[in-house]
Amino acid sequence: MVTMTSAARDRAGTPARRRFWFDPRFAIGVLLVAASVAGVVAIVGAADTSLLVYAARDPLAPGDRIDGDDLVATSVRLDSAAELYLLPDDVPDDGLVVTKPVADGELVPASAVGSMLGEQQTAIVLAVNGELAASVVPGSGVDVWSARQIGSGLFEAPAVIVSAATVVRLVDREGFVVDDGSAAIEVLVPRSQIARVLEAVANDDAVSVVPASLPGK
Repeated sequence: MVTMTSAARDRAGTPARRRFWFDPRFAIGVLLVAASVAGVVAIVGAADTSLLVYAARDPLAPGDRIDGDDLVATSVRLDSAAELYLLPDDVPDDGLVVTKPVADGELVPASAVGSMLGEQQTAIVLAVNGELAASVVPGSGVDVWSARQIGSGLFEAPAVIVSAATVVRLVDREGFVVDDGSAAIEVLVPRSQIARVLEAVANDDAVSVVPASLPGK
């Protein structure tokens, strides 16, 4: 009769340990999948250059005072042109004043608004001699010229009394009394120069407007 020692019985009752199996190909596959996912995320992130820019909720006219409630944040891709448009961070708590017309839904150019604190313009309607140039439209810039009257039908040499005034609108002849061959136009004029303009109007000086710059082709 064979008798097992206690040590032999312990070895017989202990299950054999499983050896850990490791395949290098599995590890390489996991690394490749992780690298692929990271690469796709990086490419998508780099390709998405869109940012929030303000668009007009309603048509905006020169002189309007606006804040964030009058604008709609729109995600667009502008690349290097982003600085040309109004961004959410560009609107101060006290709002902005519109200096150029902006259509409903149009992205708001940064040049079309100004600070409330820096608002120093006022609108005035002028009767000007002759027909207006085709490029004189709302939002365009014009120089206002005046020739002082020194006698019946006699005028001094004309001189610029306002540079780069902004055209607000062209006034309908039926709603404004003007002489034959004249036109009426509403412009934004710096307050510092309004006295000179009113003086020219009061003295019946010959007032004309000339485009401040040539239209692009």
